[in-house]
Amino acid sequence: MLEVVRIPVLSDNYVWLAHDAASGETAVIDPAVAEPVLAAAEARGWRIGQILNTHWHPDHVGGNLAIVAATGAKVTGPAGEAARIPGLDRSVDDGDTVAIGANIGRVLNVAGHTAGHIAYAFDDAGVLFPGDTLFALGCGRLFEGTPDQMHDALARLMALPDATQVYCAHEYTQSNARFAVTVEPDNADLLARVIAIDVARAAGQATVPFTIGEERATNPFVRAGSVAEFARRRAAKDNFRG
Repeated sequence: MLEVVRIPVLSDNYVWLAHDAASGETAVIDPAVAEPVLAAAEARGWRIGQILNTHWHPDHVGGNLAIVAATGAKVTGPAGEAARIPGLDRSVDDGDTVAIGANIGRVLNVAGHTAGHIAYAFDDAGVLFPGDTLFALGCGRLFEGTPDQMHDALARLMALPDATQVYCAHEYTQSNARFAVTVEPDNADLLARVIAIDVARAAGQATVPFTIGEERATNPFVRAGSVAEFARRRAAKDNFRG
């Protein structure tokens, strides 16, 4: 099984260390910066052997080269964005696999936020690294993709088991919650979750990871019944100032 460690960086990013105790292998997912990641690994006696990137944005790949220089880690990233991933050693696309020790991760094409965005689903460990495709109560902005693509991408992620732990890359949950309740003001599960989120954030606690089951019950983007409905909700969120 994978041990996953959260590393808060920048203003609201999360970088993740995923460690397999049996083999001693450690991967870092979407390192925005290098120093806190290297320090977190060193504090645990872990050596980073690989970097898994979900997409090309600088706050997901900015630490690649420094981590490679310090550890010799190999970089895996999306084939559709290969030219934009610093230090890339291996490009992967839908249906490919990656491994952290004996833990096998499936590569899922989840384009929408960017044109070649991928996610890594470690089914046996019950772990998903979706990058910026899925957030707690939210989803990524459509910088390069279309509503159709993102709607399909979210449907793929919602096909994972309810208990799957989701390790997304940003702490956006409170702002997402404020929008979500304008879409489904009578959703009891959502209202209860919003209270729990506010309590957690007031105590300085993270709201990530969360589960696929929670999103299926409360996330207004994955609950959109059609591409058109999703597009309306995404556009409304883009302009939301609540």
